[in-house]
Amino acid sequence: MPRVVRIEIGARTYEVIIGAGLVRTLGGMVSEVTPARRAAALVFDTALPTGLVEEAAGSLAGAGYEVTRIGAVGDEGHKSLGALEAILAAMEASRLERGDPVVALGGGVVGDVAGFAAAVYRRGTVLVQCPTTLLAMVDASVGGKTGVNLRLGDGTTVKNAVGAFHQPRRVAIDVMALGSLPERAFRCGLAECVKHGMLGGDLGDAGLLEHLESGVERVLAREAGALVELIARNVAVKAAAIGGDEREEAAVGGRALLNLGHTFGHAMEPMAGLSPDGDARRAPLQHGEAVGLGLVAACATAEAMGRIGPGLGERVRALLTRCGLPTRVRGLPGDEVLLAAMAHDKKARGGRLRLVLPGGAGRAEVVTDPPREAVVRGLGAIRSA
Repeated sequence: MPRVVRIEIGARTYEVIIGAGLVRTLGGMVSEVTPARRAAALVFDTALPTGLVEEAAGSLAGAGYEVTRIGAVGDEGHKSLGALEAILAAMEASRLERGDPVVALGGGVVGDVAGFAAAVYRRGTVLVQCPTTLLAMVDASVGGKTGVNLRLGDGTTVKNAVGAFHQPRRVAIDVMALGSLPERAFRCGLAECVKHGMLGGDLGDAGLLEHLESGVERVLAREAGALVELIARNVAVKAAAIGGDEREEAAVGGRALLNLGHTFGHAMEPMAGLSPDGDARRAPLQHGEAVGLGLVAACATAEAMGRIGPGLGERVRALLTRCGLPTRVRGLPGDEVLLAAMAHDKKARGGRLRLVLPGGAGRAEVVTDPPREAVVRGLGAIRSA
């Protein structure tokens, strides 16, 4: 049976439904939240198996929608204003009206760009997320953050610099879609699961990190039951973080905690020459790889500040290794370059760096202006000779 997690944000609620074979019933799930069935835009990752796209489109058509298919490239380099414009132009050409649903079928990049299109098309239309990567299932598809990266005049790319908060009406997570996901991309999703485990004590699931440690082999084998359980628990942790803090404005805790590891990770992710194993053919780092490295750096920074002992950092490094994720990286630029990149992070306030740092197993908090030497220690913990 599918698992259902309710997301409650003020007076608004929506359901995240997690199960096996849900794409076959996608049309019915969409029609429940958009009863006036007329037309739908299916924005899909062009790298998905044709059969999965056909199944989704057929289910929507069977529920009474006239379906416009809009292909999108699901890699980080195409998460751009140009990609957004192409989706919006296709929506306008098909004469979608306000209220006609946009269904995002793909990973986090497609979900973010399609979600942003839904947020701004005719000042906002209905969004349904149908994520197909583990990373998007446990993170990007839930919570309403949408957006694209911004390329500056000097060639620097600022991740997620342009976007909007636009909550989906429903999220349909079909774990069977993970069957065709490349191994590297699948393992990247586990970085967010480790992050949620590090936050679980603050967000209602103190045993989540231990659960992942005990069952990681079943998850790596893509057992459907293990995936449904892990994804449902991760979504529930994220729901606890965002419920009272939709726009990441809480002074303490709230949604900002979900950025654990991300300020370090976002600084490294756009750097063209970095790869998980030093092989340039696998550059750049994927998002989950960068986040995993960021978790190690955050633990080392917290340890240097005396906030935690060495045990948590060792535990996190060991789990990430079991997940097949890098914990060190070759070719990192100098500390000043990385610190400058971290200063571009959206969480900075008044030019002051803000980091989410662990305070023990299951706990974390936002730290403003951490000592430079502690942050440098964190960067040192992920450098490989």
